[in-house]
Amino acid sequence: MTDSAPRAPFLLNAFTMNAVNHVSYGLWRHPEDQHHRHTDLDYWQEIGRLLDGSGFDNLFIADALGLLDTYGGNAAASLAHGVQSPLTDPLLIASGIAAVTERLGITVTVSTTYEHPWLLARKFTTLDHATEGRIGWNVVTSQLESAARNLGLGTQLDHDTRYERADEFMEVVYKLWLASWEDDAVLRDKGSPAHPDGLFTDPEKVHPIDHSGRFFTVPGPFISEPSPQRVPVLMQAGGSPRGTAFAARHAEAVFVVGADDAALRRNITRLRDLAEAEGRARNAVQAITSIVVVTAQTDAEAEAKLADYQSHFDFDAAVIHYAASTNIDFSAYGPETPIRYLDTQSSQGLLGMFSREETGRDWTLRDALAPASGFGRSRLFVGSGARVARELDAWAAATGLDGFNVLHVISPGSWADFITHVIPELRALGRIRPDAGATLRERITSTGPLPAPDHPSHRLARAKIKESV
Repeated sequence: MTDSAPRAPFLLNAFTMNAVNHVSYGLWRHPEDQHHRHTDLDYWQEIGRLLDGSGFDNLFIADALGLLDTYGGNAAASLAHGVQSPLTDPLLIASGIAAVTERLGITVTVSTTYEHPWLLARKFTTLDHATEGRIGWNVVTSQLESAARNLGLGTQLDHDTRYERADEFMEVVYKLWLASWEDDAVLRDKGSPAHPDGLFTDPEKVHPIDHSGRFFTVPGPFISEPSPQRVPVLMQAGGSPRGTAFAARHAEAVFVVGADDAALRRNITRLRDLAEAEGRARNAVQAITSIVVVTAQTDAEAEAKLADYQSHFDFDAAVIHYAASTNIDFSAYGPETPIRYLDTQSSQGLLGMFSREETGRDWTLRDALAPASGFGRSRLFVGSGARVARELDAWAAATGLDGFNVLHVISPGSWADFITHVIPELRALGRIRPDAGATLRERITSTGPLPAPDHPSHRLARAKIKESV
């Protein structure tokens, strides 16, 4: 049974990381891969120009705050295999990408666990101004023990405590973005009959937020004038029960995982049920998942390209990454070891998606991370543009997906192939949105530049404004 919703444009994110390699394990060794240039702004601007106006909505840059040191108890394996290290800050390159693009959204991952809401609110307001309303925030709570140690904690905060902190973090930034400065606070009046001496900002229209909570005390007022979107487009990837509840409350697009179609559809339904329980519309949250696409002019050419890529795939690197993500040292386990769910303080969703309890079958490390026709945990699509487009269209209809994080096997070649071969076919199916809307939110939602009226940011802002009147 599938939803009877009409066909709608996909949300298409080009998905990557500001590291030598994201999740195309071992492909940094491929002679055509350019992602080793991730430290060069020229490289990111080339990607921006490629994606801008292509049919992709957004460049989505993942991030982490520590070396992957779970496998074997140290970072040697991840460093040797080039698994998400070396890694540099994606937030600092966003404005450089924006400078050479006009339509492309830019979504950056930042952790609520290791930032302060006052500081991060200003950073995103600055980027929303610099991009003219094209910035998004992938909200995470972080999962690496190495990050906790290096940022002043002996170990990670408890998994659910991280989300409790994140809920309050969001409350603070909503108040700063939506309740502190009124829309017409900034006048820039250099001298008029009403203000003969000039008036830049009307102080009566700038308000403190007076936030005092369990984790944060932020009196305000905010320091920055409102940006085009005020609130960056909010994306999230929580897969645990607590993470899904957080996503249903706050996110506008959610990265959903599932080991098979049934699990994926079940997780999407659960997300939408929770969003509805929060007082939001069922379609207020767009469900996306990651995919790998290998495409060419013909199916045969795509299959040949896949064989070439698979000769560079590094299964050990996939296990090293999975160990860090789940906080389980898999170095002592063989590739045929069944995956068992354990409560950890890291990504419970990534571990649970392959559990017997979730799927009704045993998954070994090899099953999950190196399927015969795949690259790691993401679904693989191989073939001509027409074949891939038909399969994506059918998969979305069967599962309820609203879009995809399109991973690169090689960069930027995988995205260039997708643009050349797949996007024209998706456009013919009505799955590529018209290039309209001034801001990222206006292009990928129907709410205008601000979050939808049923989004919790407005409820918190209205409550704060009511207090101050």
